[in-house]
Amino acid sequence: MNTSVLREGSTSAGEAHRADGGRGRSAPGGQRRRPARLLGRVLLCTALIALSAAILVPFAWMLVSSVKRDNEVLTVPIQWMPQKFHWDNYTRIWTRIPLLTYLGNSLFLSVAITALQVLTGSFAAYGFAKARFPGRDVLFLAYVGTIAVPWQAYMVPQYIIMERLGLVNTHLSLILLQAFGAFGVFLMRQYYLTIPDEIIEAARLDGLSEYGIWARIMLPLSMPALAGLALLTFVNTWNDYMGPFIYLTDNELWTVQLGLQQFVGMYDSEYAMIMAGSVLSVLPILVVFLLGQRYFVQGIATSGMK
Repeated sequence: MNTSVLREGSTSAGEAHRADGGRGRSAPGGQRRRPARLLGRVLLCTALIALSAAILVPFAWMLVSSVKRDNEVLTVPIQWMPQKFHWDNYTRIWTRIPLLTYLGNSLFLSVAITALQVLTGSFAAYGFAKARFPGRDVLFLAYVGTIAVPWQAYMVPQYIIMERLGLVNTHLSLILLQAFGAFGVFLMRQYYLTIPDEIIEAARLDGLSEYGIWARIMLPLSMPALAGLALLTFVNTWNDYMGPFIYLTDNELWTVQLGLQQFVGMYDSEYAMIMAGSVLSVLPILVVFLLGQRYFVQGIATSGMK
């Protein structure tokens, strides 16, 4: 009798504990954790907002300065609101310099170099990721190691080669020099490694060539990574200053980054015009980034097949 009573008592106590959900002991701890988590989220959001504001301050200053007079741009302290908005800066700049030509040159170089880097980077990455040949990993490490070499170390030899080939003062020199990129190969190879080898082997057994596997299987599966590489390459090429400055001497071949230098004089500079031109030069990058933002985030944050 006593044993059955004890068992019934323990059973009822266990059922009561389960019905309570075990909250009897954990409830105070959970209640203490909730304010801590809430405080942590508030601090994190505050830090992100402050960081975003710090990043956006230079852009805001550029926008405001583009509608000022030259003597109001570099005032100390900063005069955020001009006494009068000079919107005509955006119309006069088109008559002061051939801005449309510069924008066209920048667009041509950015599109051409981006297309070539995506093509060569994805194709080379397929060889390093899925093809088997002796010394593959060593060759890949040596190729990727060139990223650590500063451009100033081989800038002069490159110029000598382009000069002897007669390509100085042509867009082709910049296109050839930037058509291959180790970073693009590294990015695409890391993405290709996450694609199962079984898919590649099945395609080979079906008689598909390596070129067909790359074009019909690898490229469709890696669209987010391709979009990320294309966006990074386009932005870097559009903002490039030293390359066009070294290889392009004809004014008709200049990019927008070089064209804005015409407002920098020996004794005085038209800062308002520089800011207006900078705003106009940022707009194409902003449009491209907004259109490809979703694919860019997927290519960087995710990998391979889910």
